[in-house]
Amino acid sequence: MIAQPDLPSGLSPQEYLDWEAQQDYRYEYIDGEIIAMMGETIPHDDIVDNDIAHNDLALNFYRALYPHLRQRGCRANVSDVKVEDSKNELYFYPDLVVTCDAEDLQAQTSVKHPTVIVEVLSPSTAAGDRSTKLKCYRQIPTVQEYVLVDSQSMTVELYRRGDEGRMWGYAQYEAGEGFRLESLDFELELSVLYDNVQLTSEANDES
Repeated sequence: MIAQPDLPSGLSPQEYLDWEAQQDYRYEYIDGEIIAMMGETIPHDDIVDNDIAHNDLALNFYRALYPHLRQRGCRANVSDVKVEDSKNELYFYPDLVVTCDAEDLQAQTSVKHPTVIVEVLSPSTAAGDRSTKLKCYRQIPTVQEYVLVDSQSMTVELYRRGDEGRMWGYAQYEAGEGFRLESLDFELELSVLYDNVQLTSEANDES
């Protein structure tokens, strides 16, 4: 990978969309700021180690979901599909997104009505995933569950929209446990999610 130039600032949402369409890499747009995706710069050892665990976790989640979603007429995408919240002028590339919306199922490059969003936490993204992105994803009315998967320890955090729509519940799961996505009627053991994944904390201990 090559280093990226200074990113433009002050772009409107449409200017961002036009600009990003001409780029070789993917960029998110949050509160008027353009943000490069993790790993879209010159790598060093820590980033490469984290990228491997990051990708493995997202792919394990996808593999576990795929046969279940086919039966429900839903679809999952890993990293390469943009989530558009045009009402709030927000554009993201989640690590995994699930949609069951008929319009989204026909779309090629974007999802506008996600049901579940998953982000894999890394040291450089964890704070934003737990704060800024949590706030933004909660504004999307179709999102029912937001899952945070830790790449340094066997830990999953789950936020779920309550019956009233505005209140959200929270639960944390650790090694030996499993969790359930109510919106998809889907259960996943952490042992399956973390199968053959070398956590970045373990990689650092070996170095």
